[in-house]
Amino acid sequence: MRLRQIENELGERVHLEWRSFLLRPRPDPSRTLEKFRAYTHSWTRPAAEPDAPPFRVWNTDAGPPTHSIPPHLVAKAAAALGDDALRHMHERLLRAYFGENRDITDAETLLSLWRETGLPEEAFARTSDPALLQATIDQHNEALDHGVDGVRAVRMEGRDGVVIGAQPVDLYRRWIKRSLV
Repeated sequence: MRLRQIENELGERVHLEWRSFLLRPRPDPSRTLEKFRAYTHSWTRPAAEPDAPPFRVWNTDAGPPTHSIPPHLVAKAAAALGDDALRHMHERLLRAYFGENRDITDAETLLSLWRETGLPEEAFARTSDPALLQATIDQHNEALDHGVDGVRAVRMEGRDGVVIGAQPVDLYRRWIKRSLV
């Protein structure tokens, strides 16, 4: 991932903090599988970029994902186990959704991904913690306050301005390095 690459390059000078922004805060009953499949054709542009992770136009009968909250809760439960757990879960969620066309709002799928990541099974229960739900909602609202209206959105702590959309790694690198001077 591009931001992880920057974090690795700059070491302790940069720390990523993944925060929640909910593209679909509530389930949308009008979102049919056929509409969702058509939407995923928009993934072909980012998939064509040289450093893109695997993307696949949705071709399974799973889904469509109903809303954004369940995977955010899983990521936050993983984060409670440490940065490495969050990193592995975050990467696994993205690969499952974009590369494998798995419904990451389905409870059984999320538990399966948790197990595949090797996280302690008893810690999965944390995904139903009301405090995690509140943190997810609070972070989403904070993002809205900063003008975020899509993903990926990157903001530097203590600075105005947000970079929205999956940008080339060189753009992130220049933006961050200028701020570190």
